[in-house]
Amino acid sequence: MVADVAPGAGVAAARAAMVGRLEEAGELTAGPVRDALLALPREVLMPQAYVRRSAPDEPPYWDLLDWSRPGDRDELMRLLHSGDSVSVQHAGENILGRLPGPRSGGSMTAMSSTMGMTAGLLQRLDLRRGQRVLDVGTGAGVTAAVACFVCGHDGVVTIDIDGYVSEASRARLSTLGYRPTVVTGDGLDGRPTEGPYDRIFVSFAVPRVPSAFVAQLAPGGRALMTLGTSSPSWPGLAVVTRTGEGVLGAELVAVEFGHRGGAGFDRLFLSADFRRRIDNSEGGRTRRSRMEPPTDTDRGMWLALDHLHPGLVRHFGTDDLTIGAPRCGSWIRARRVGHRRWEVTSAGPRDIWAEIHDIADRWRAAGSPDTYRLEFDSDGDQWVASRCGTLAWPLGNPSRTHGDEL
Repeated sequence: MVADVAPGAGVAAARAAMVGRLEEAGELTAGPVRDALLALPREVLMPQAYVRRSAPDEPPYWDLLDWSRPGDRDELMRLLHSGDSVSVQHAGENILGRLPGPRSGGSMTAMSSTMGMTAGLLQRLDLRRGQRVLDVGTGAGVTAAVACFVCGHDGVVTIDIDGYVSEASRARLSTLGYRPTVVTGDGLDGRPTEGPYDRIFVSFAVPRVPSAFVAQLAPGGRALMTLGTSSPSWPGLAVVTRTGEGVLGAELVAVEFGHRGGAGFDRLFLSADFRRRIDNSEGGRTRRSRMEPPTDTDRGMWLALDHLHPGLVRHFGTDDLTIGAPRCGSWIRARRVGHRRWEVTSAGPRDIWAEIHDIADRWRAAGSPDTYRLEFDSDGDQWVASRCGTLAWPLGNPSRTHGDEL
């Protein structure tokens, strides 16, 4: 969706409007990240970008807009400064030298994340002049450009698994006068030859903290990454720190939004057919309940549910609480029908309503945390636990399988 940048507005005005909206939303405050975003010409990093012309449940049909074409420029400028995510690569294509125009089928394989999330994370990273920064998942190069602006490009390393993405970002960052070390490779390995790093930023979800990032984090350093499961619904933000004395510490914060999974990450989705079956209550059974479900803002509970009863996906496109389990076909839809009265319709072998209340009771008994300890042991195992230790779960090894859709 292209947002409210006035037709005919200049790019500087569009940037200022985007930054102003981020400030109004509380996602950006005065400081070096704000200064970088005000100065960064996004049309240089993303001179071409995709818009989807088809509806979400229709076969995908895309249009590649190009800054060099006068007829595209106004729409592209509004897209780049909307604050929404911006898709920059289709089906692993070569980014440099491609022709604008329509594309059918396939999927987007590189993008720039939403600016609200990016700005908030970069501020939390606390970038400073002279720091060594590892940017994992180059994408459109926005994070690398901000790191170069704030820290100086000599200490910035950015890595992406796609050579076309790396090549395009290197060229466009150079146009801006930035020459960080741009690497093509598996970002989960980090880049030990250039480390250790004062700051590590990962722009895709990982199922656990890669050991390479722990090893390459300098004393006084900080690393941020989305910790996710097969579900896209309830992400956590892993914050890993090392004191000046070298002591490692980490926590997992339940957040509303997180980065998407990277290459090979197992993801679950609710297909259009599955959502239709839920809407039509096909095979469902309805009962009344006096149990109040957790609120959307009880994110620590939903994060725990995601890990302890895995495989659930929330359908946020409905007013009712609607959750499905794509692998087995189970689902629930809960709607309020009175004071402390809920109508719960469900289907399939899993009792998702009972699973929710099981974790909600355990979460409240643990003090209703939104932040958990993230622990590493000498054998390489990783654990998440509430401060009192009564609500805990292990983090499994990364999955390299493809996602399922029912």
